[in-house]
Amino acid sequence: MGIFSRTRDIIAANVTDMLDKAEDPAKMIRMIILEMEETLVEVRASAARTIADQKEMRRHIDKLEVLQVDWGDKAQLALSKDREDLARAALVEKKKARDMADQLNHEIAVLDDALRASEQDIANLQNKLREARSRQNTIMSRLESAENRIKLKTMYQGDKVKEAFSRFDLLERRADLAEGQADALAIGHSGPPSLEDQITALESNDKVDEELEEMKKALKKGE
Repeated sequence: MGIFSRTRDIIAANVTDMLDKAEDPAKMIRMIILEMEETLVEVRASAARTIADQKEMRRHIDKLEVLQVDWGDKAQLALSKDREDLARAALVEKKKARDMADQLNHEIAVLDDALRASEQDIANLQNKLREARSRQNTIMSRLESAENRIKLKTMYQGDKVKEAFSRFDLLERRADLAEGQADALAIGHSGPPSLEDQITALESNDKVDEELEEMKKALKKGE
């Protein structure tokens, strides 16, 4: 009967506690389902053996019933020949056969109780197994989603993102300085800028643009 109590233990197990203690929840879920499947096979095999035992016992009971009739006939024959001693001995053998048949019938009744228990165990385990399989994908999706959220949160709060935004701040500061230099060149000048001023401004803007592009490339490589 150990196999039946084991099945009931699995059915009553707190899966949440098992997952909390598991280093790899996905692996733990697969192990739970695998153990349930293996237990289901064992319970069915045990039930099959019980049914086979009952059939063998019933065949033996049939033989014992034939034997009882045979010993009864022998007792009747002995008594008709005035051999009461032989008739008594034959009746003793008949009683032995009847007692053995009664014992086998009792054992069959015990096995019937075991079969009913195993049938209930099998039904419960099948239901739990169907539930586990249907929930497996949902649980795995939730675990994957949670892991992705943790990765994103870690990235947002990590040094890489902070460093990237620091570089953007630096780029903006340099752009401000370049624009300030260009604006400063125009201070105190009336009329249109000279040819030299225009060329100088172009060179300055080209340098800023080049430096800005280099920093963008460096930023992409760092990511």
